[in-house]
Amino acid sequence: MTVIASSSISGAAKKRYARVLSIAGSDSGGGAGIQADLKTCAALGCYGMTAITAITVQNTLGVTGIHGIPLDTVRGQIDAVVQDIGVDAVKIGMLATPDVVGVVADAIRRHGIRNVVLDPVMVATSGDRLIVPETAQALVQELFPLATVITPNLDEAALLLGRNIDGIGALDAAVADLLAMGAPAVLLKGGHLSGDLVMDVLGRQGQQVGDYLRLQSQRIVTHNGHGTGCTLSSAIASFLAQGLALEAAVTEARRYILGAIEAGAEVYTGQGHGPLNHGYAPRTQLIVEG
Repeated sequence: MTVIASSSISGAAKKRYARVLSIAGSDSGGGAGIQADLKTCAALGCYGMTAITAITVQNTLGVTGIHGIPLDTVRGQIDAVVQDIGVDAVKIGMLATPDVVGVVADAIRRHGIRNVVLDPVMVATSGDRLIVPETAQALVQELFPLATVITPNLDEAALLLGRNIDGIGALDAAVADLLAMGAPAVLLKGGHLSGDLVMDVLGRQGQQVGDYLRLQSQRIVTHNGHGTGCTLSSAIASFLAQGLALEAAVTEARRYILGAIEAGAEVYTGQGHGPLNHGYAPRTQLIVEG
């Protein structure tokens, strides 16, 4: 496994865990954001770390407040983790303002971090908008080129592209247009479309549309969809941290999240959109050399 960043300890290779840093907002209800990311990393056998970008006041019914973390504190969290513990993969979630986007992009460049999964969080499951409009442009300019893959859902892709994506037949063109905006790879999640089948499409720079990876599954009926995007992106980061190639990481992450949705489909947590069952099949924490 390639070590992206390591501590200053020298000498022979030592045993360590596969390390995932989540740069995202906190969800006080525990179903999404940093909380979902840590649960996912733990369930998949990785060592999860955090750089909190915002504190949200939310539960299963929605978001009622957002408090941004000072930029120096965001920067300091990332630096502290990378310089001491090291990072094998990063998941980036909620970045509410262009300024925090710039701080995160600068940190990724300074530390030479690779395996970056960017989930362009813009709208919560409840429909609450989580960022100011200028942030979308900053994400494209600053972070798209640094990402290994971006993982928008249909609402987020529609905001980025300025048009609706109204059917499975429109997914390929949307992926192609997102790639044209500078992302090295795009996983477009089609779960918001109606129908019994769910189609996600993964495309990479240089691929023809016909070569995109299409991942299809039967829709799972549930009221618990809170945190699905956070969970999927942190699962992809976890598998990248363990050394899987992108296509394999996406496939395995999707398999995990489908299991988590199904395992928690009939559980009631709160009065609104409940969380997944992140711990339905926990794995032993992976120990690697390096």
